Order: sequence, then structure tokens, then C-alpha cells
Amino acid sequence: MHEEEAFKKSFDAKLARRILKYVRPYWKQIGLALLALVVSTLTAASTPLFLKYAIDNAILPREVLPLAQRYETLLLICAVFLAVRVVDFIANYAQTYLISWVGQHILYDLRSEIFAKLQRMHLGYFDRNPVGRLMTRITSDVDAINQFVTGGLVGLIADFALIIGLMTFMLVLDWRLALVAFAIMPIFLAVTTWIRNGMRESYRAMRLRLAKVNASLQENLAGVQTTQLFGRERKNEAQFNLLSTDLRKAWVDIIQWFALFFPLVGFMGEITVALVLWYGGGQVIQQAITLGLLVAFIDYVRQLFQPLQDLSDKFNIFQAAMASAERIFGLLDTKEEVADKPGAIAVERFRGQIDFEDVWFAYGKRGEAPVEPGSQAERGGLSSERLEAPASGQKPADDWDWVLRGVSFRVRPGEKIALVGATGAGKTSVISLIARFYDVQRGAVKIDGVDVRDYRQRDLRRAIGIILQDPFLFSGTIESNLRLGDERISFERIQEVCAFVGADEFIQKLPQGYQTVLHERGGGLSTGQKQLLALARAILHNPDILLILDEATANVDSETEQKIQAALKRVMEGRTSIVIAHRLSTIRHVDRILVFRKGKLLEEGSHEELLRKGGYYAKLYELQYVHGSGD
Repeated sequence: MHEEEAFKKSFDAKLARRILKYVRPYWKQIGLALLALVVSTLTAASTPLFLKYAIDNAILPREVLPLAQRYETLLLICAVFLAVRVVDFIANYAQTYLISWVGQHILYDLRSEIFAKLQRMHLGYFDRNPVGRLMTRITSDVDAINQFVTGGLVGLIADFALIIGLMTFMLVLDWRLALVAFAIMPIFLAVTTWIRNGMRESYRAMRLRLAKVNASLQENLAGVQTTQLFGRERKNEAQFNLLSTDLRKAWVDIIQWFALFFPLVGFMGEITVALVLWYGGGQVIQQAITLGLLVAFIDYVRQLFQPLQDLSDKFNIFQAAMASAERIFGLLDTKEEVADKPGAIAVERFRGQIDFEDVWFAYGKRGEAPVEPGSQAERGGLSSERLEAPASGQKPADDWDWVLRGVSFRVRPGEKIALVGATGAGKTSVISLIARFYDVQRGAVKIDGVDVRDYRQRDLRRAIGIILQDPFLFSGTIESNLRLGDERISFERIQEVCAFVGADEFIQKLPQGYQTVLHERGGGLSTGQKQLLALARAILHNPDILLILDEATANVDSETEQKIQAALKRVMEGRTSIVIAHRLSTIRHVDRILVFRKGKLLEEGSHEELLRKGGYYAKLYELQYVHGSGD
């Protein structure tokens, strides 16, 4: 709905001013382009004058002149005409190049600013906004701004300059003929307004339907394995064809308007030519004006209708740009909910003590819908209500999905602990809060006695190593994935760490070894190989705190699992380490186990202590290894 309303706006002065701020740094180039535009306008408007002077002074002069003199005059006019066209060529080239140059620099500036903004947004923002929609902001929406500057704004100035130039020349030459030519203008404006409104609605419908087609296409391509597994190819094809049919109908409507617009404008131009020819021809017969003047006027009329025709296209560019600008600036204005405080603490190393002090945390309200990027809700961040949590001793609000409820515990420096509990118990949220991917609603998460909100995010996360169950690898070489831009890490150190975790063996067998280029998300490698690379990457950056999420060895074979478990055991020595595990056999070696249930810390102790208590952990163990299948 927000995108639909935004597209209905044809022009917004406030948004236009914000776009122009990106033009300001390039005012010199814009000034030169406008100068070239003036030159181009004058040369274009002067072209019919050469026809007039050639006819009136050489081809059909009123006075009897020697043939040689007439040829000489004609040759001179042609030479000056070609010289003027050369100037016009240079001016047009300069204008086109400079405007395109400025447009590409604005594209670069906008893309860079949006990408930097997205990099700073906390994970909750991406929970609420689909990646495909955000990609549209940095691609097609930015391109619409470029079209606004290069084709829309400058094109509009060029068209108006040409129209004013042509009309001025026509009025100076003969104001009576000019008024005859201008008589059709009110009708022309009425017709173009009617067509423009129809085209606007058709374009709006097309864009909305195109968005649905793109969303369906993305979803079906991402889920092609599931589609084939359940034999839904024909059903999905039928659903996609319905959306595609709607899009085709919208495009046909647009084509109908275009098919009507251009012939109609052309026909009105010909009516104007006929009026000028009728009135001007009579004046030539009466010898009130020359034939050259009439020919020049007909040329002016034909030139005049071209920029008038182009103005309707500029309207569509403006309309699309306003919609894109609203979404882009809405994204850029979105509040960064997780941001460094003024004077945030810089830190090189941590001792590794972690404290959770009465932590309440929720991702959002129960049943909360995603927020459209750029909407008022998104720009203002979450409501202040989200920053509230129940006071001590109060019952938590029922309309909030509290993931953690009054959780308190301490992890001593160098201690190894494990988090266990059913899915949704809040284990992964603990990890996310330590790395400050989210901020708590109440309470505090502290490292070395300092609230994580007081540290610089960059320093905080540099000191934390996280190993995911589904590790992410970027397109590029294995070495670049391990180094992640840190050139201080020597290649010898990379090899040493990879050998330490057992990754060097399979890397050396690859065609280019460490220089082997990986496909998107590490395509071509097995899950175990990607896991070993993720482990090596975490160790290479020498973290003070190690976080291992959701059974990092769950999807690998037994031999690789043994390698990873052995490497993890060595890596965790001397480091504060937190492990999330579902298979309880993998965490017997930790110093302490924290048992979560429905967002609360229910029990804590060693494996043996918890079994002796006979509580919730003992029941989990019994279900998994007595009634279950064991390891």
C-alpha cells in the first residue's frame, strides 16, 4: 500500500530538493552543461533562419541578382550553416557527456550511502524487510534518481529552453504567423493532460503487478527444490501465469496509450502546419511575407512539437523518481536502533567476563507485521513502547513475545559454558545480545563489567568469534574468505590455523589450493568443509570470546565431526566460550551448563550435577538418550 501511495505522487518539492543536494558537489560540471545547453538551443533555433535566407536571398530573391552572386550567397549560407551545426554537435556532445558523468557520480554516491546505511542497520531491520525489497532500493530506485537528474530535470530544462527559444524566434520573425501556430496549444495541452493521466494509472498498475511477478519469481526460484520434491511444477506455473497475465494486460494498456499519444500529437502538429501554410500561403500570395519566411515557420512548427511531445515522457520520469526518492530517503532516514553512543569506549582486548543482569528481551509484539522501508513507522524506528519492559516484580505484558524473561547469569573469564533447551527457549538470543546484534528492553548485558552498549560496535565484534551451523562464505578465493580483508594476517599463519583445524588437507587437494575461487555461499564445498573454513576464520582473527551456535557440527559426517570437535576443544582452551547444543553428548566437557525453558534460566551446573538433580535437564537427557536413539 505504501508503494502504491508513493507512486501516485507526481512531484514533491521537498524530495526534489533532497535529490538536488547530491547534485551540488558537481555544480561546475552542471554549469558547463547548462552553458552547452544554451549554445545548443540557440543553434537549433537558428536553423530555420538559414532556410529563410537561402530562399529569399539566393534561390528566389525579390530583386534580380546576377546568377554568380546568387550562387556565391547560397554557398556562403551553406558554409555558415555547416559551421553552426559543428558548434551544435560540440555543444550536444559536451552536454550529454557532462550530464551523464554527473548522473553516474550521483549513482555512485547514492549507492555507497545506501550500502553503508544497510551495513550499519541491526539484524532486526532485516527481520522486518525482505532482502529482495532492499536490493530494489540500491538498484532500480537509484537508477530512477539518475533518470530524474539526467533525463528528467536536465531534459525538462532543455525542452523548456528550446520551446522558449523557438517561440521567441517565431514571434520576432512574424507575430501574426506565430499566433496562428500557437492557436492549437490549448487543445494540445488538454489532450496531452488526458493521455498523461491515463498513462499514469497504467504505469502505476504495471509497477505494482511487476513487483508481484518479481516476488513470485524470486520465491519460486529459491524454492525450486521443494517445488520439484512435491511435484508442484504445474500448479506453480499456473499461479505464475496468472500474475504474468495481469502484468501483460497492464503493459497492453500502456501500449494503447502510447499508440494513441504519438500519432495524436503528430496529427495535431500537422494541423498546425496546415494552419500556418493556409494563412502564410495567403500572405505569400499577397506578397505580404516572403516564401522563405513561410518555409522557416513550417520548420519552426515541426521543431516546436518535438519538445512538447517529450514533456509527457518527463512527467513519467518525475513520477517514478518521486516514488523511488521517497523509498530511498525513507531508508536513509530510518533510525539506527543499534548505534554507538557518543564517546563509545574503544577496547583492544577483553578478559572475557560476561554478565547478564535481569535481561528482558523481545523481537517485537505478538503478530507484528513487517514494516515497509521508508514508511513513517520505519523512519521513526520502533515505537517507544518497544523500549519498555515490565518493572521488577510486575507481570510481563501479554501482547509481547518475550524471548528472554529476567535472565541473570555470569560467565567467568576463560570459562566454557553450554546453553541447552528446547527450540525457542532463547538460547540463540543470548548469543545475539552478547554480540549486540540487538539491544535489550530491560536489564544489561555486560562484558568485563561494562554494558555492551557502551563499547564501540566494531571493537566489540572484533573480539568475538562466532561459528554458525550454516556458515556463510563469500564469492572469492578461500584465502580472501579466511582473511576477510585483514592484510596483517600472514599466509603462513593462515596455513598454520587451517592445519590446526584440519582444513589444510582438503584445501591442498583443490585445483588452486588457497587461491581456489568459491562460488556464491561456498557452492562446490561440502557442509563439513565450509564448517572447517568457518572455524579457521574465527580462530585466525584471535577472538577473546568464542560463540558456537546451534550445533556447528550437526550436518557433517562422523570423521569431520571428530576433527571439528577436537579443534574446538583446543581452541576453547583459555577463551571464554559459549556453546549452543542440541546433542547433549557434545557438551559434557564444558565447565557449566545453563538450561533454558520458555525464555527463563531454569537450571545451571555441570552435566553430572544436573543429572543428579533430576530436573528439566535430566528429562531432556532421558528423552534424548534413553527413549531416543542416543548419539
